[in-house]
Amino acid sequence: MTAAANIVFRRYLTEIHSGFRAYSRKYLETVRFMENSDDFIFDTEIIAQGMMNKLTFQEVPIVTRYFPEASSISLRRSIIYGFGILAVLFKYWLHHNRLTHFKSFEANKP
Repeated sequence: MTAAANIVFRRYLTEIHSGFRAYSRKYLETVRFMENSDDFIFDTEIIAQGMMNKLTFQEVPIVTRYFPEASSISLRRSIIYGFGILAVLFKYWLHHNRLTHFKSFEANKP
């Protein structure tokens, strides 16, 4: 999924799933993050919104440990999450290429 996001966003991101990033106040005031999902795809939505508005953020390196007790997502939810990521990327691509319009990618008005 990270590779697909990198292709669509035309930016190298090390990991889109961890969600550990530093956003500036300007970033958070510009994007419509309150309209995003309250589920796992939120991270991809806020990245897509920032990309659309030519904003930047800083990835914060973390150590990731994978073991059964650390994961709270089942196979079914993982599949739903994967399709959700693909949907966000597809909407971004459509909006970016002006094939359709999504208000969620517009900047907040002051």
